[in-house]
Amino acid sequence: QVQLVESGGGLVQAGGSLRLSCAAFGPFFSMYVMGWFRQAPGKEREFVAGIGLRGDNTYYADTVKGRFTISRDNAKNTVFLQMNSLQPEDTAVYYCAANIWSRGVGTTTSDYNYWGQGTQVTVSS
Repeated sequence: QVQLVESGGGLVQAGGSLRLSCAAFGPFFSMYVMGWFRQAPGKEREFVAGIGLRGDNTYYADTVKGRFTISRDNAKNTVFLQMNSLQPEDTAVYYCAANIWSRGVGTTTSDYNYWGQGTQVTVSS
């Protein structure tokens, strides 16, 4: 069983920054592919960023490329999402996800086995 707990969400003005954290509770964190997704009201959950086991493989949605950075600290069982140049369209609940069964970085919700409860990010114009 893997438990994921996100933190770091909040209200920020357009152009600002936030850093999300996701703490993982469970064995063998360094063997989990990790991802961030987001879901805005009335929309489907969408892929934001993913990171491989050692942190050397990262993937981003086109909408956040160049603004967001995903990273991980395997010693602390934590994955991060640094979000810069935030825009109102980034407003959503952000979810951390773990894939414990494969080593490829997936970009769909079905690629991940465990999910956090989500943290709200609101960007005001």
